[in-house]
This record gives sequence, structure tokens and C-alpha cells, in this order.
Amino acid sequence: MKTMSAPSKSKELKIITRPALTINDIVNDSRKIALLHIVKSFGEITEKALYHLVKGVQEEGKIKLGYSFFEVAGILSSKELREDLIALLYLGLLESNPRNKKLRITADGQEFLEQNIEKLGDNAEKISEAIENLRPKIIPIDAEQELTFKLMKPGRRRRAF
Repeated sequence: MKTMSAPSKSKELKIITRPALTINDIVNDSRKIALLHIVKSFGEITEKALYHLVKGVQEEGKIKLGYSFFEVAGILSSKELREDLIALLYLGLLESNPRNKKLRITADGQEFLEQNIEKLGDNAEKISEAIENLRPKIIPIDAEQELTFKLMKPGRRRRAF
């Protein structure tokens, strides 16, 4: 009789290494500088609204930022934009407001942007104009996300006496 062995499944932890990111690495990255400028120009913004805003700036503002977008079940997504957001959050140039989960620029981010805004050239002014034109379309998306967050947050319970 032959004994058949069941296929083995390994539960190994796979570690993916990435080089450490420093502020010096993004000084010459105009895409991340433009993203910082977008967040600063709009103000606090949810991640979903930011995706729509960046896509609008690229399409309606006709500014090439280098992000490619795809939609899955009506949800806008971009791998490049997500990676840039993570990098800016990691470096402390952006932060997430713990109260409403909106992204905002930090003091370090504003200082970095002031030192490097000239790398955007004419695009800095075009981005600001495009944001002001798109603001009425983005505010409802931002408000929807904020409302969803508030509804999902557990309510405060009163103590029974």
C-alpha cells in the first residue's frame, strides 16, 4: 500500500525589505511635493476625497502628476498615490487628524514645502487654480466620508445609576 502525504502548507512569515526613506530622498520628487501642495491648498481632507481631487487636478487641470487611477466597485484607487501618502505620513510631513481621520500638513511639511515649492514651477499656480475650481465637487465627498466616520464611531454610553 502506498501512503499519500497531504500537500504541506507553510505558514512562513515573508518579510519584504524596503530601503529607509529620508526627507533628502523626496527633495527631488516633484510628485510628492505636488501632493503636499495639494493637501496644503485644500486644507484637511479625507483620503477618499484626496483621491478624487488628485484625479480631477490631473484631468481637468491638465497637469501631469504621474498618478494612474483605476476604479473597483465605484471606489477610486491609485497604487502610486497610496505609496506617496504612506511615505509623507512616515516622514511626518503629513499627519492624520485623530478626531476625524482627515489628512493635514504638519509644520515640518509646511517648512519643507516652502523650501521646495519652486521645483513645481508654473504647476504650483495651476494646481492651486484647479483645486479652487474642483472644491465644490470635492466638499460633498469629504463630508460623506466624515459622516460615515462619525456614524461608525461607537457612541458614548451613559452610566446607569
